[in-house]
Amino acid sequence: MSLKHAVLAALLEGEASGYDLAKIFDVSVANFWAATPQQLYRELDRLAEAGLIAARVVEQERRPNKRMFSLTEPGRQDLYAYTSTPPRPSAVRDELMVQVQACDEGDTEAVRGFVAQRMETARTKLARYERMRERMLDGRDEETYLREAERVGPYLTLMRGRFFEEENLRWGERALVLLDRRAALRGGAPEPAHEVAPGGVTHSPTLR
Repeated sequence: MSLKHAVLAALLEGEASGYDLAKIFDVSVANFWAATPQQLYRELDRLAEAGLIAARVVEQERRPNKRMFSLTEPGRQDLYAYTSTPPRPSAVRDELMVQVQACDEGDTEAVRGFVAQRMETARTKLARYERMRERMLDGRDEETYLREAERVGPYLTLMRGRFFEEENLRWGERALVLLDRRAALRGGAPEPAHEVAPGGVTHSPTLR
């Protein structure tokens, strides 16, 4: 996926400034596409030159003037054509996984700490995604929201982000238990008395 189409898709939410789009990417798009503000501004200029978005200047009394961007009909047609094109397979490049792969010959305790950090990041993101979900639902249950909402795409991508971070937590919890058990078997730290599974359920540390 190109940044071009990520920007066009974000503008389906309505007219936005470059600053607004940077916030959208940081909050609601970040779970599947990352971009810096500088990249966004450059892409907005390219899309405006291509006629896929329209730009207008809004004058402000006490602040610098700002440009507001919106989708044009050619932009909507381009986005429509894009959604009919099969996506390329995802390419996973996770530096933490390389460190985990090599932990037997490396600094296992440091790697353990990196896994714990990944879990803390997942918790932070999950809390943010839950706040976003509550704002989307606005007091409605999911079925009512899906029946009434004008668009379902943002909810589905948010759901994907939530599932991804929940899986990061599940994997991290299990990885920490196994690393601790390995250390105990080799005479390192004592083996934990129990394992905390997702949802707070505890069980004995028997191998599975």
